Amino acid sequence: MIKNKVLSVLGTAALLMSMTNAFAQDKPAELKVGISTYLSGSASVFGIPAKEAADMIIENINSSGGIDGVKIVPTYIDEGGGSEKLLSEYRRLAEGGTRVMLSAISSGHCNIVAPVAEDLKVLNILWDCGTEKVLEEREYKYVVRTQANATSEMVAAVLYLLQQKPDFKTIAVINQDYAWGRDSRDIFLNTLKRFKPDVKVVAEMFPKFGAPDFSTEISRLSALKPDVILSTSWGGDLDNFVRQASQRNLFNNSTFILPLAESSLERLGASLPEGVMIGARGDHYFLHPETKDDEAHAAFVDKFRKKTGSYPIYSVYHMVQALQGLKAGYEKAIENNSGAWPSPEQVAEAMHDISFKGFGRELTINRADGQAYEAQLFGTTKKVDEYPFMILDDMIIYPGEPLTAPVGVKTQAWLKTLDDSILVGDEYKTYSHE
Repeated sequence: MIKNKVLSVLGTAALLMSMTNAFAQDKPAELKVGISTYLSGSASVFGIPAKEAADMIIENINSSGGIDGVKIVPTYIDEGGGSEKLLSEYRRLAEGGTRVMLSAISSGHCNIVAPVAEDLKVLNILWDCGTEKVLEEREYKYVVRTQANATSEMVAAVLYLLQQKPDFKTIAVINQDYAWGRDSRDIFLNTLKRFKPDVKVVAEMFPKFGAPDFSTEISRLSALKPDVILSTSWGGDLDNFVRQASQRNLFNNSTFILPLAESSLERLGASLPEGVMIGARGDHYFLHPETKDDEAHAAFVDKFRKKTGSYPIYSVYHMVQALQGLKAGYEKAIENNSGAWPSPEQVAEAMHDISFKGFGRELTINRADGQAYEAQLFGTTKKVDEYPFMILDDMIIYPGEPLTAPVGVKTQAWLKTLDDSILVGDEYKTYSHE
């Protein structure tokens, strides 16, 4: 009887140990991380700075001992080669032992890689793409996002527009013709109509992604003279549109709101006039009114500028957040695992309940869908003597959680439930440039 009990206890212990070993991993010599970003094409003006930031942050993490003594070793994938090449490189890295990916910039690419990551059991951090649909339309175990999605970004854009210019009557849209351009258009207009149902949409135009010439669209906008022009385009496409619109004096006829144009301020220089409403896809700004004097942030801005010749833009800040989120996820998983090196599955689970910080306000992921809450910064362009490009004035930072659809509720259904109370709030403090 005693012998049987002993055997039973030993058997149970062996079973528990085998279950633990199934998840526990030997600490690797290095942590291989695949990172996709645009290294070629018009979007490289956005993707290359993000790579520079990744190199800087990874160097900082590694020089401080890595993650529990393990150094991060990145491999970069160029999203400029298209979706087929991205998937081929993604699979090649995964099959070669890379179990952590930061992918992607493009919303279309995020929709492609997320299910592949799940099938391959690879931890995938959606580090920059904006499409809300990727985490709304399927449940993922291995996929999380360390920044906001289009819902938060577009709802904040509407709030800022209504607060700064409440009396407009007509609006036109010019967006890139792919997932992000159309999804962000839908969220923005449906939010706007919820609070301003009489507004008239006089044009919706979707030039091809990467289009170099916008003369046809600009001619049409010049003839229509809408009160407001919205463009959620980004990167080289947005830069080309703004330069051509400026040459044709389009800014004289309409108020522009450009929710992604923080990344273009320095590149556009004098081509961008005063009075344009600008978003930062989060609270990302090298002159962030709450963190610009923070020692770590100021040091990062200085080092980044010395390395690249430019100030950091929101793709840079998104990359910082993704790596800090990854580090926080590993540290929590190691703690949960009694100090043992965790599996990608354990890290993915830990990353569904973490708080972390880049160089703005703290971010939190505490949702079953792995979506982070991220604050949103908007401002209006102003010329000052200190910089040869426009800075942001009259800035408002909107907290992320009230702007994000709850888990299990699709964005378009949630937008119909928005209450007028979201239009005002004690937290909507206006910051002036100092």
